Amino acid sequence: MVLDLMVIGTAVTLGPLHNSVFILLLFARRGVRLGLAFLLSWLADLATVIAVVMLLTGGRPPARHSAPSTAAIVAKLVVGLALVGYGVYRHRRPPRPHGPPRWAARIDDASPATAAGLAWLLQPWGLVAAGAATVVDADLSTLSDWLALAGYCLLATLSLIVMELYVVRAPAAANARLNALRSGLGRHQEQLIVTLSLAVGLWLTARSVYALAA
Repeated sequence: MVLDLMVIGTAVTLGPLHNSVFILLLFARRGVRLGLAFLLSWLADLATVIAVVMLLTGGRPPARHSAPSTAAIVAKLVVGLALVGYGVYRHRRPPRPHGPPRWAARIDDASPATAAGLAWLLQPWGLVAAGAATVVDADLSTLSDWLALAGYCLLATLSLIVMELYVVRAPAAANARLNALRSGLGRHQEQLIVTLSLAVGLWLTARSVYALAA
């Protein structure tokens, strides 16, 4: 479980779209406040998904080879195959001009509530679903699994935390470097999406097939 959560959390935190939008928020009016609203909403979304799964499982992993255990593995397999298919689709489709979305011009007027809503909207829900299927195996009676769940949430939010703290501590330097980062993310957005989708999709598919065959 821990290794799967590390892979999924890393893919989530490296996603180019939400990081680009987060940088735009940071340099809008009241940017630090907007960034914090986005960050906390992002983290709350992840924690809420985990809480729902824990409520359904009672905080105990299903017995090996039981129907719930097999269903969780199959769900992870479906997500893995879907990510592979999505990566192949994005790789094969004709290139499109890159640039900020039209609504990005209105970010200066965003409220903290809007920033929080964007965090929900921009969550990579396919990866979050994979995380939810993995969390089914968590046992809340052990400290190690509590730490694994907390680590997953923090890892999936790490890029946002680092950028928020950077802007607070060194706003002048952060302005130039984060805008350069946003430009790089824009130029390589398709490659990043394809690479992350295929890498995580193939990982989940292989792990799920192995788990079903074991």
